[in-house]
Amino acid sequence: MLIIPAIDIIDGKCVRLYRGSFDRVTVYGDDPVSIALAFAEAGARYIHVVDLDAARGSAGNNRELAARIKRETGCVVELGGGIRSERDIEEILALGVERLILGTVMVRNPEEVQGWVERYGRVFIAGIDARNGKVKVSGWEEDGGIGDVELASMARNMGIDRIIYTSISKDGVLEGPDIEATNRIAEVSGAKVVLSGGIGSEADIGDVYRIRKEGIVGTIVGKAIYEGLVDLERMIELFQESEEVGKVW
Repeated sequence: MLIIPAIDIIDGKCVRLYRGSFDRVTVYGDDPVSIALAFAEAGARYIHVVDLDAARGSAGNNRELAARIKRETGCVVELGGGIRSERDIEEILALGVERLILGTVMVRNPEEVQGWVERYGRVFIAGIDARNGKVKVSGWEEDGGIGDVELASMARNMGIDRIIYTSISKDGVLEGPDIEATNRIAEVSGAKVVLSGGIGSEADIGDVYRIRKEGIVGTIVGKAIYEGLVDLERMIELFQESEEVGKVW
């Protein structure tokens, strides 16, 4: 099972939100690249980067930072936040970022996304962010008007075979992940799924490993690392087999 550390960025700073609220932001560092280098030193092969400025539709974005993380760590970077046009796709791919997480645009313009998948191939990950089974978009600030299970099925029909599922009510609170909902997404979609949100301890990671259904290939860990509740290097040693990393995600 992959252990994927997360870096969320606002104004060039590494932050975490509490249950997706932009009114409850904790800053963990002014240099996301140095944080990413520490993750790579601990053995991370993938880094999950969310551009929260772009997700909210702000004028600026943090894509150059994501590109620096890629160049300086050598890790595979999966980038989400504000990817809503073909121009965005071209810009990010040109920067060397390999994986693009689609969320809002998948809900609002599914036919366009279908065309992108046909044109660019397997570079996309479906980012499904939900509260009580209802999808949220635009930086989790708007109702997507669709259920998480329905969107997972849509993504699979579009040809996207990787999903990151975030339980918003669990995100940033360190109270344990929503394994049940994530299992449901994996079963319905038949896609490879990574769990996100709620990891607050090393025991939580163990629970995901034991209780996960087939198809759940990893978990994203953010705040628990920054708060010193999870030893990333030890978790990678325990749960991530290096020879499998390039195959499962």
